[in-house]
Order: sequence, then C-alpha cells, then structure tokens
Amino acid sequence: MNRGVLYGVSAYLMWGFFPIYFKALQVVPSLEIMLHRVVWSFIFVASLIILRREWPKLRESLRNPRLLLVYILSALLLATNWLVYIYGINSGQIVETSLGYFINPLVSVALGVIILRERLRPLQWAAIGIAALAVIYLTVQVGSPPWIALALAFSFGLYGLIKKIAPLGALQGLSLETGLLFIPAALYLLFLDFQGAGAFGQVSLSVTILLALAGIITATPLLLFARAARAISLTLLGILQYIAPTVQFLLGVFLYNEPFTLTRLVGFSIIWIALLIFTFEGLNERRKRITSVVTPT
Repeated sequence: MNRGVLYGVSAYLMWGFFPIYFKALQVVPSLEIMLHRVVWSFIFVASLIILRREWPKLRESLRNPRLLLVYILSALLLATNWLVYIYGINSGQIVETSLGYFINPLVSVALGVIILRERLRPLQWAAIGIAALAVIYLTVQVGSPPWIALALAFSFGLYGLIKKIAPLGALQGLSLETGLLFIPAALYLLFLDFQGAGAFGQVSLSVTILLALAGIITATPLLLFARAARAISLTLLGILQYIAPTVQFLLGVFLYNEPFTLTRLVGFSIIWIALLIFTFEGLNERRKRITSVVTPT
C-alpha cells in the first residue's frame, strides 16, 4: 500500500473510532472534556515544536496581528466543533455526528462558492441540492433540523476554509490554535479543581489517564492527515474521508444501539446518493484532465 494512503487510512480510522474514546469519558461534562483536549493538545504539539526547533518561526508569527486574528477565528471554530462532537457522542447521538461529517464535503464546496466565488459544475450543484433536500426532509419529519450534524458540518467546513488560506503548516497551526485557547481553558479547569468539581484526579485513575492522553489522541490523526495530504492526490484523500463517518455510523447503530428509524434511513440514503454523485463526478473530471494532458494535440 502506498505510504500516503496508509497515513490517510490511519488518520480517518482513528477519527472514526473516536466515539469509543469519548464514550469512556461520559462521566465528565462535555465542556470539561473539550477544555482538557485543548490543554493537553497544546502541551503535546508545543513539545513537538520545541523538539523540532520550530519555535522561533512560530514566535515570529505571534507578531503578525492579521495572522493572529485568522487563527483566533480558526481556534474558536475548532473548539466549537470539538465541543459539539463530544456532546453528540456522550448524549447518545453518534449517528447524527456521522451525518455531519457525511455532509461536510458538500458544505465545504458550498462555502467555496459563497465565500471564494468558486464555480461549480452541474453535477456538483446537483449533489449539493440533493443534500439540501435530505436536510429539509429530516427537518420536516423529525420536527427540527439536525442541529448537531449541521453545527459539525459548518464549523469544520469554515475551519477548513480558513486553513486553506492560513499560512502555517499543520503542526504550527494547531500549536497556535490550541495555544490561543490554552490560558482560558487551563484557568477554567483550575477553577473547577478549586471548587472540587473537576474530574481530573477525582473521578477515577482511568478517567484521569484518558483526559491526559487527549493531546496525543487529538494531534496524531491530524499529523497523519497532513502527511497524507502531501503524499497523495486530493481526489483520493476526498474518497478516504468517508471512512471516518462510516465507522462512526456503524458504531452508533451496531455497538451503541442507537435508533435508526425509517426516517433516518431515507434521509441518510438521500445524503449517500448526493455523495456518490459528488465523488464520481470528481473522479470523472480528474480522468478527463489526465486524458487531456496525456493525449497529444
């Protein structure tokens, strides 16, 4: 197997199995888990930055107010995404979190059109329209929009959009994002400890260890993904991204026995049809470009 593909598959499999990890922390409030994730992620990636002697370059970026503003926004989007995701898992809504990441590619394309003025091909428009119909159908049938799925899709879509124009690499960017959130997160966790309400070191040894490992668990798939993105085509990477929500969906239905009603089946099926159209359109367009390059004129 191509090493880049191996990195990509590994990253998406790790993301796919995240529900098992966060379910083990179910006794801890979602906000507290998210804050521990921020604190320990910063400690882990900052250690890597120091070991790789990249701190001077990162420190230089702190003197750029415009860059800082970009990363403050991306940090807030990342924290929102993490919080909603953890809440979704620990409130028994893993299936809906998977829906968010199924529709995320289509949301990202739509944001590209709205914000970056990118042009879409007809089948791409069709895929986005079909996905929108699925959301409308689920809203009408259930009585309310799938808020968790939409919050995950839009927060991560906007985060990806910002990362597309942000100048720092994956490791430095994550270091800056978690660094910007580190002080308020650490202060709130210390406040909880002083109040005797914190989980770290109080609930059980296993919970304390899992909270401390949140940094490694968070950063490892991000670093694998960054290596994969440099080694394989974006088309292939786009296909691999469906691994994570598929694994999450299977875990929610078969391991945690979440209800998967006829309404959800219809809604998910519409989304999957949209994704099939979107994926095959992208593959066909890539094949045409390769053929036009190879065929002599």
